[in-house]
Amino acid sequence: MSTPAPGSVMRGAVDLSSLRNRPAAPAAPAAPPVDGAAPAGALPLVFDVTDATFGEVLELSRTVPVVIDLWAEWCGPCKQLSPVLEKVVTELAGRLVLAKVDVDANPQLAQGFRAQSIPMVLALVAGQPVPLFTGAVPEQQVRDVFAQLLQLAAQHGVTGTVPVEGGAANAPAEEPPLPPLHAEAFAAIEEGDYARAIAAYEKALAENPRDADARAGLGQVRLLDRVQGVDLQAARAAAAAESTGVDAQFVVADLDVVGGHVDDAFGRLLDLFAALPSDERAPVRERLLELFGIVGDDDARVIRARARLASLLF
Repeated sequence: MSTPAPGSVMRGAVDLSSLRNRPAAPAAPAAPPVDGAAPAGALPLVFDVTDATFGEVLELSRTVPVVIDLWAEWCGPCKQLSPVLEKVVTELAGRLVLAKVDVDANPQLAQGFRAQSIPMVLALVAGQPVPLFTGAVPEQQVRDVFAQLLQLAAQHGVTGTVPVEGGAANAPAEEPPLPPLHAEAFAAIEEGDYARAIAAYEKALAENPRDADARAGLGQVRLLDRVQGVDLQAARAAAAAESTGVDAQFVVADLDVVGGHVDDAFGRLLDLFAALPSDERAPVRERLLELFGIVGDDDARVIRARARLASLLF
């Protein structure tokens, strides 16, 4: 999975102007206090943020870096990544906070952050967005990226901390344990052993073909495995040189999905499908269906792409 290093991205990669001065809902709790005693009822290091309360979080980022986790209940990879983010943020003991955004419940934030694919993780430093990574990544990679984020924040004078009283009060809610095969897959992903993760998810699906989380996880880890070590520029050059080369187009489509350019990936494969003879189309259709599952069947981009695919089939 590609992980852009924080640094040069401080120049507003996403437009937050429409959310910057949004008033908070009257019943919404305030953001965590910084550099002082935490009053009763203070939020923990991990908390939810909504369209209405985002202005408070934006202001908080001027004192302490705020990591933003964009997720959804239906997203299997989100359920893998969120506990890792919470664990690492909690261990940093107030040097970072984690704001969780349910993209289904908060469409304005999802649009403001240009969330084309989830899980999507970025940060706010001094009110400015810092893209971090998209997709479930290993714990060590999360640690490395957060370390770079803290260095970047220090360069911009954002060095505050959120008080942590006793540690336990700020621990995230305990997640239910993962099923054994899911836990095995997740451990393998953390170790970068995608083949073992794929095998675990395949076994979980063999035992329960209706396991939606395993199916989503399998698609995600297969995607991670396919793009590992791929050179983006070389891949694009190869695809440009061979417009109907199935393998070359597959590589760029995978990279586009990983990079959040979902419409580009679908458009590329649908154009390829249309250009191929009918007896050579099956692999393209299968890859499209796999990517649909990764992005989510309810996603508007998937719905549009399915409609175009259907029109090409009939």
